Amino acid sequence: MITLVLIGLLGGLITAVSPCILPVLPVVFLAGGPGGPSGGAGAGPPNRREPSTEVPSGDGDGAAVAQGDVLIAGRESAPRPKVRNRRPYAVVIGLVLSFSFFTLLGVTIISALGLPDDILRYVGLVLLILIGLGLVFPPVERLLEKPFARIPQRQVNKEGSAFVLGLGLGLLYVPCAGPVLAAITVAGARGELNLGIVALTVSFAVGTALPLLVFALAGRRVAERIGAFRKRARKLRIVAGCLMMALALALAFNVTDAIQRSLPDYTSAAQKKIEDSDVARQKLSGLYDDSNKELSRCEDGVDELRSCGQAPAIAGISKWLNTPGGQPVDLKKERGKVVLIDFWTYSCINCQRSLPHIEAWNRAYKSAGLEIIGVHSPEFAFEKNASNVADQARKLGVTYPVALDNKLTTWDNYRNRFWPAKYLIDAKGTVRYFKFGEGQYAQTEDLIRTLLKQANPSVQLPPKTDQKDNQLTKGRTPETYLSNLRISGYVGDPLLSDKAKVYRFASDIPVNRLSLDGTWTAGYQYFTAGDSARLAFTYRAKNVNLVLAGKGTVTVLVDGRTMKTIPVTGTPTLYKLVDEKTARTAHLELRVTPGIQAYSFTFG
Repeated sequence: MITLVLIGLLGGLITAVSPCILPVLPVVFLAGGPGGPSGGAGAGPPNRREPSTEVPSGDGDGAAVAQGDVLIAGRESAPRPKVRNRRPYAVVIGLVLSFSFFTLLGVTIISALGLPDDILRYVGLVLLILIGLGLVFPPVERLLEKPFARIPQRQVNKEGSAFVLGLGLGLLYVPCAGPVLAAITVAGARGELNLGIVALTVSFAVGTALPLLVFALAGRRVAERIGAFRKRARKLRIVAGCLMMALALALAFNVTDAIQRSLPDYTSAAQKKIEDSDVARQKLSGLYDDSNKELSRCEDGVDELRSCGQAPAIAGISKWLNTPGGQPVDLKKERGKVVLIDFWTYSCINCQRSLPHIEAWNRAYKSAGLEIIGVHSPEFAFEKNASNVADQARKLGVTYPVALDNKLTTWDNYRNRFWPAKYLIDAKGTVRYFKFGEGQYAQTEDLIRTLLKQANPSVQLPPKTDQKDNQLTKGRTPETYLSNLRISGYVGDPLLSDKAKVYRFASDIPVNRLSLDGTWTAGYQYFTAGDSARLAFTYRAKNVNLVLAGKGTVTVLVDGRTMKTIPVTGTPTLYKLVDEKTARTAHLELRVTPGIQAYSFTFG
């Protein structure tokens, strides 16, 4: 459970600094500023003035009052302590509660009440507009604060509108989707809730909230410290209100998407390292059973074609777009063609950035035998609305068939966990490659061309559409999974699945190949060491890492020389076996004590 919470927290922190959060930042920053109609914490009754940073002018009995004094019926009373502006906390708490609750239960509630799928989005937009009106017109703000009037603490009452703003932002909050958010969304969509999913959701929401809270506190500090803000608090509130209403309109008409698409996805590498690590994959794997596990023979983005089992069916589709008469596309009838399946959802900025590449491939290779199918697997309830998807597909230039996978049936069939994700299927219906996330477009296009040539050797292919990707260093040993179905480059005695067996090293272990010696149990997720267990690997890289779990030691030898002995304890953790300044080809040998679990090698 602790590991799951840490994964959610780190995933949320990474998400909170991604381009997807940019639209809400100005609102969060300004929300931490002036708190009441006159710039203080809130609007008091007409015969009493709350503490204020402004210096009002008197025209008779009441002279100028210093900050912190209270003026009642023209007489100066004892100074009162300055009321702390807690609006930043109210906004962020509202956002966390709203996002967590409606991500997990929104679909269930909407279905039970028979409400439109996009009702929550419209509620959020209305709340944002009301808050904006409240900042411009104080009576509207007082109306929004009325539900909090019975709370005894006066200052809490004053932050009511800020809390409502947080609730509204939580409904409009569309963070970049990674495996953590995918796991939360899928569980919520099915109503499969348990303590682990709730802990993952709350920790993810808290992780995203912490940077937003820092931003809101910065807005409060600016408003409190800079004289121009104090003197013009009323004008600042009007500007903030207008900005919130403008944001609501921009979100309603998807104007913010264009801004987000123009920015690079600078957090994708960190997100993948945390959320798609072996530890995270193991913790989030409860969403998947053993069906179609042959897909695990493929690895994300490797520069080669593999045989990863028959392509699962496209099933559970509520509607098809861009097909004659809305007829479904049957994969079995596509035999003889190369098929690219792209899992996407229209509010996902990463998906939007990948669509131009996919559409370019559709134009270039459709006549050569490529069939592209977009599987729209919604992240949020409002993305289930068929007219919304059709409208956004048209605006984004999607012309190939799109299947609306509202029940996430096809998502499950492909054991998917990313938006976007691309799966390549050959002319015989076998999955040969997949790529999670953005990037590696040139490599993916090369593999499309290879499969088209294999399907029809006489086909004349047009020039490539995209040559912009920078390829990885050539010759580096690829990531290698110690899994009875996913392992590549193994030489030696045949593997025996899920049972202990005594192995002997192969007589020759070429580069990028590994072999076993002693007793090992080859499982689906990891290999478990037994008596006299050893592992040999000829690699080319600067450094070698291995995910290990259990309790014991691993002795590392390179080219026959003992380098170190690593103590291993606890849950799956990445251990650095070799770390050198330059890449070279070397022979690695590991001597592993019984009970140690080995998951996957990575090389740098």
